[in-house]
Amino acid sequence: MAIGDIPILSMLRTRLDWSQERQRVLAENVANADTPGYQAHDLSPLKFQEPADVREANVAMVSLARTDSGHMGGLDQGDSSYESVKATGYEVRPTGNAVNLEEEMMKVAANQMDYQTASALYTRSLSLLKTALGKS
Repeated sequence: MAIGDIPILSMLRTRLDWSQERQRVLAENVANADTPGYQAHDLSPLKFQEPADVREANVAMVSLARTDSGHMGGLDQGDSSYESVKATGYEVRPTGNAVNLEEEMMKVAANQMDYQTASALYTRSLSLLKTALGKS
């Protein structure tokens, strides 16, 4: 059995990947706090399914193409396997921007704590496996 096949390690790795992707989305929200018309985004909560319910999804990814060297590159959302959702319920400024910096920073702090917790659990699980194998 490969170490990647151990369910707890696989779930923790998925959680770490999700937290990393969420950090990118939240940082994008903060960076665009003054951009007119920008709407805040967030990732949908991570849900773990039973192994019998997990199926491969065949979804074609579409990405933006730069047709001229003078064009700015678009946001490459094609490499993310997590669903992004628009945040709702925030005040919208006259410029149309709906990013609430206080709320975004609270999400960033919570995401950081979640990442640290998952990282510590992953490290301790690996340590436990090493101890069980007699390789402390």
